[in-house]
Amino acid sequence: MLAATVALPVHAQTYPAIPEPMVFDMVRPLGAKKGELEANTLGQINLSGRHREVEWAPEVEMALADGFAAELELPLTDRKVTAYKMGLQGTFGTLRGGDAVHGVQYLGVYDRADDRWYSSLLYLIGNRLGERWSSMTMIGIGDVTFSGPNASALLLNQSIFYDLGPDTILGIEANYRTGGDRYWLIMPQLHHDFGPVSMQAGIGATKARGSAVRPRAGLRLIAEF
Repeated sequence: MLAATVALPVHAQTYPAIPEPMVFDMVRPLGAKKGELEANTLGQINLSGRHREVEWAPEVEMALADGFAAELELPLTDRKVTAYKMGLQGTFGTLRGGDAVHGVQYLGVYDRADDRWYSSLLYLIGNRLGERWSSMTMIGIGDVTFSGPNASALLLNQSIFYDLGPDTILGIEANYRTGGDRYWLIMPQLHHDFGPVSMQAGIGATKARGSAVRPRAGLRLIAEF
């Protein structure tokens, strides 16, 4: 059973260090301090199939208050803007005597092709599983507007990480979504901190509804200010 620690103001708590998944991005780590600022871009491409478009998404994330962060993102396919995206994320506090941290994330996306707004809501819990191992679990509803092909879709991300050294992390991320555009993705990944800039890179596999399994590569570049 998980036992919560004594409630403390968000700014007074110490949070476990949990890496962020590469593909299903978080809005800063849970427990972010007010004023933290990050810019990053994720690029992904299928390595097989006739259409090998580059999907990429520059974004800016900022902690507006201790434990509360927001982001603005611009998803593109090649040079075409496909959507406008925003995210909000709040931290509830710690569990398991400080070895776990949990919170909530809201994502809102305006899809230009569908001309409609999609909203998703997820519960997040990160666990420190010893000196080197950690995990991040994200589970929620894929469209809280309860309409369209993603109505009430289940969203699940499970990531496991291993600290290889002070600047290098190995991980594997699994994403799954039900609904009209059901898909899954498994992405082994490497995280490395170069100082002012860090990198997440991986090669895995994905399958969308009605398509074959395809190898997929991803790269995220991150700058923190």
